[in-house]
Amino acid sequence: MLRSTQAMFCRQQRYALTSRCTRPLLSSSSFTGRASSSSDSKAGCNGQKHIPRDKTGLSPFQRRFWTCRSTWRRAGINTLRCLVGCTVGDFSALWMLQTYFPDLGMGTIMAASMASGITTSIILETVLLKHGADKLSWPLAARTAMGMSLVSMLAMEAAENVVDYHLTGGVVALHEPRFWLAAVLSIGAGFLAPLPYNYLRLRKYGKACH
Repeated sequence: MLRSTQAMFCRQQRYALTSRCTRPLLSSSSFTGRASSSSDSKAGCNGQKHIPRDKTGLSPFQRRFWTCRSTWRRAGINTLRCLVGCTVGDFSALWMLQTYFPDLGMGTIMAASMASGITTSIILETVLLKHGADKLSWPLAARTAMGMSLVSMLAMEAAENVVDYHLTGGVVALHEPRFWLAAVLSIGAGFLAPLPYNYLRLRKYGKACH
């Protein structure tokens, strides 16, 4: 039952297969790619080949590869969901540790905050997969959430913390407008940093961070 549910979820995650961005070109690879697509779709969501690859034959080094609006939109939604979870966990831990454990040092506090951000992102995604449109079971939702791209989350956390540290020294001062301005800029950086990578994974490999 778990395997059938997982396979159904994988099919739902083939986001752009019907869009013009992923239509195959009329070449020999279009015909030979069907067999590999079939075998790829049999792998589980936690595998590395769970969604068929892009069949347009475009390279990431070509400008046209980066012009698919539907893929940008889906990548943006995925990144935004990750951003919410990461930001809540990151800033909450940053404030709590600076308030109650200031002797830890800024380096340790920021590292712990990044870990907290990744953890809350996974928790949020698990809840969304359980109670959202996907309606997955708790075990499958948790496994899918933990299979999100670690590279994407690390890039997001690193961008947020680098910008925040540059502007405020990493100090959480809720009563200062400067802190909130820095927070907005750091969140923006956290969104933009992994977005191209998420687009690349979704367009070329059919894989999403969520």
